[in-house]
This record gives sequence, structure tokens and C-alpha cells, in this order.
Amino acid sequence: MRAPSKPPPKNVTLKDWIGVYSTLLGAFMAVLDNQITNASLKDITGALGVSLEEGAWISTAYLVAEIVVIPLTGWLSQVFSVRLYLLVNAALFICFSVFCAFATNLPQMILFRAGQGFTGGVLIPMAFLVILMTLPQALQPVGMALFGLSTIIAPSLSSIVGGWLTETYAWQYIFYLNVLPGLLLIAGVWYALPQRPTKLHLLKKGDWFGIVTMAIGLASLTFFLEEGNRKDWFVSEEIQKAALTTAISIPVFIIIQLVNKNPLLNLRLLLRRNFLITIITTMGLGLGLYGPTFILSLYLAQIQGYNAMQIGETIMWSGLPQLFITLLVPKLMRHIDLRLLLAVGFTLFGVSCFMNTTMTHDTGLEQLIPAQIIRALGQPLIITFQVATFGIEPNQIGSASAIYSMARNLGGSLGIATLLNLQSLRERFHSNYLVEKISLSNPITRDRIDQLTQIFLQHTSDPVQAQNQAYEVLDRTIRREANVMAFNDCFLFMGCALFTSAFLVLFLKKVKPAVNSPTNV
Repeated sequence: MRAPSKPPPKNVTLKDWIGVYSTLLGAFMAVLDNQITNASLKDITGALGVSLEEGAWISTAYLVAEIVVIPLTGWLSQVFSVRLYLLVNAALFICFSVFCAFATNLPQMILFRAGQGFTGGVLIPMAFLVILMTLPQALQPVGMALFGLSTIIAPSLSSIVGGWLTETYAWQYIFYLNVLPGLLLIAGVWYALPQRPTKLHLLKKGDWFGIVTMAIGLASLTFFLEEGNRKDWFVSEEIQKAALTTAISIPVFIIIQLVNKNPLLNLRLLLRRNFLITIITTMGLGLGLYGPTFILSLYLAQIQGYNAMQIGETIMWSGLPQLFITLLVPKLMRHIDLRLLLAVGFTLFGVSCFMNTTMTHDTGLEQLIPAQIIRALGQPLIITFQVATFGIEPNQIGSASAIYSMARNLGGSLGIATLLNLQSLRERFHSNYLVEKISLSNPITRDRIDQLTQIFLQHTSDPVQAQNQAYEVLDRTIRREANVMAFNDCFLFMGCALFTSAFLVLFLKKVKPAVNSPTNV
């Protein structure tokens, strides 16, 4: 009997690529906006007349809204169609970005940033979904590599872009930046993505109880992670309430998803070994993407006194080389076991963190560049998307992409919260240790105080005042060194987490991506 012939591979047209590149641009802008305000926070809070602590809500509002909307994207894209859902959210993303630039007080800014996060958060998993819907299996490694480039390089560029715009023009321009790419996104989606009918009847069958518990649980969890360290964790009544709400809502949401016949997210996908390991390592990736940038920015600002522009110039060394390396990844994926690529990527990423565990108060741009370049070599190899989606049924891609994007964001939020707490704890530990070693009974300490006192006596005739100034210098030196040692401990923690991820990927089942030669790239 004659075997049935395989269907011919899909011919990918220029129109298809326009659709893919447009959504990738949207994902890039959404990830960029996640952290772009950090470099300009001092200028923004100054203009709004609030403290830096209050201004932290400018970032938190975006993150809370983003983490809530990501799990909804798969279902809502079915209800309203991918094309319409993208067009509406892209238009609203532009509007909220402009509104942020015109905000005159903190409540307005928080509201508009939440709107930005709620609409921008859609763009990340939707780019993932469009790649899988548009490209045949042979070209999906190319699409995944481009997706990785857009979402991995954006955190590295956010500091320098935000710093440069703020220093050169004004902080409002970090929001105006979204207008032109947003319009290009709308034009590309309008032209390239097929128009499909809406399925509004699905709203009646929606998992509304699951949506409510998910929204409350994830919002509380993100608030807990983002604000916990600033509010001294469980000392704050707000943090206690957030923790309790999270502890109740998240388990209820999980139970609902497991017993519901039509769940918002198919959490049973986590029973598949590859998908579960991929999600765990993706949380490690989230820590790796946001953690080093966050800790390095703190170190450069607090120890070296760098401004936003100088911090950006340092961090960009982990981003720019990726533009060239990522182009090679699709070819590597066709010829090398994906597990090996992932392991090498996580290992290089971890090595770059270990290279930063020996920083001193003199470590600056030149000393940090080698570690940044090693990081740039490793990041593009962490293409977990191909492993995450291999074997997933087409009707489950929405759930898979939402769970994946949510895991990466949670990994980043959980990682930064852990790093903040770790840095604070280790700074106190090292400070106490140094104080014990540097006592007046130590002749070296007495000699140093005498030297400093003599220096200050050249500017004052009061010996008591000069000695007090010497003590202040010694105290600042102890705090500085304790801080540097704590930053080193944070990099050690991240290196260990990334090495653990490299070990876990070895337990993945072998995934063989398509190797057919594409005829139309």
C-alpha cells in the first residue's frame, strides 16, 4: 500500500515575516519598559514631588499589572482574535505611555503605569504565540532566536536608553519612545495578521472564578516581593496582608485550574517532564536576566557614584554583543543537542556572575567588561522556548506561552526580592564582622585613626573634632567594604542558581528541532 505523502512545507511569505517582526518589536518595547524607569526614577520623583520610596510604586504598578494580564492573553486572544487583541492593546499601550509623560502627580503616574503594564504585558506572550502560529517547524528556531533576542537584550539596554534620554532630553522621553515603535507594530499587525472572527460566546464559558483568584493572588504576590524589603517585610501590616492573601488565593487558583474542565491555564502541562524543567529553569533565567543588572546598577551607583548614563554604558556590554551572537543560534540549534546549548548558556551565564564575586571598591567599567562579555556569550544560548513548546498541542500553545512568560517574570520578581533581602542581611553580617576585627585594641587601627586625625588637624584646631572626623571616615569605610562584600555574595548566589539550572537541563528529554532547509527566509 502506498504511504500517504507528507503535506508540503508552508511557504513563508514576506507578509508573514512582517507580522512576526512587528510583534517582536512589541515584545521588545514591553520588556524595555519594565525597567526603563529605574534609571530615571530620581528625576521622575523629583518632578512629581515624592520620595524615592514612594516612587518605587512607579515600577511596581507596571509589574503587578503585567503579571496579572499575562495568564489571560491565551484565552482573550481566542475571544477577540489575535489580530484585534493585539491592535487594541498596542493602541492603548501608546496612549498610556503618552499619559505617563503628562502625569502631574504620583496617583496619576501609578494609574497610567498600571495601564501600560496591563496592555504591554500582552505583547510578550502574543509575540511568542504569533511565531508558533505563523512559522513552520523548520523556521521556528529562527523565530525563537529572534524572540530571545528581543526579550533578553531589552533589560540590558533599558538602563542606557533610559539614562541617555533622561540626561540628554528629559525623563518624559522614556515614555515618548514608545510612540513610533507602537505605530509600526499597529501597522505591521494590521497588514500582516489574518483577520478572524471573534468568539464572544467564550466569555460566558470563561473561568471567571479562576481569573479573580489568579488576579488577586498574583497581584498580592508581586506586591509582596516588590515592596517587602522596602517595608521591612512582616513588620509591615500591608506586607502581612499581602502574604496572607497570596497564601489563600494562589492555592485556590491552582485547585480551580486542576478541577475545571475548561481552565484559564492548563496547569496539567506541568506534569510533562520537559515543560516542568523548562519552567523551573525559566525562573532561573528570569533571575539571571534581571538580577545581575539590578545588583550591578546598585553597586555602580552606591560604591562608584556612577550616574544613569555611566551605569548604562557599563551594562550595555552584556547586551550589544548579543546582536551578533544571536544570529548564529538558529544554525547551532540545527546541529547541536538543545540540552547542550542550554547547559553551556546557563554555565557561561553563571561563570559571568562568579567573575563578579571578587569586586572591590575600585572595580569599575574596565574590570567589569570581561564578565559582561561572558554573559553576552551565554544569554543567547538559553533558548528554552523550543524545549517548552515541543510536543505541545496547538490548542494548548496559549496556556504554554502564558505559563512560560509568567514564570520568567516571577523568577525576576522573586529573584530581585531575594537579592534585596540577601544584600541587606549580608551587609549587616560583614559589617559586624569588620567591626569586631577593627577595634581600638588593634595597633593597626590606632595607627590609621592617628593618621586620619593628623590629616583633619590641618583643617581644624580642635583635636576632638578631628578625631571624630577620623572615626566617621573609618565608619564609612567599614560600611562601604561591607556593602561590596554583600554585593559579591549576591553574585555568588546568582551564579549558584544558574549552575543549578545548567544541571537541571541535562534531565530534559532530547528535543530534535526541525532541520529542513527553509526555502524562504
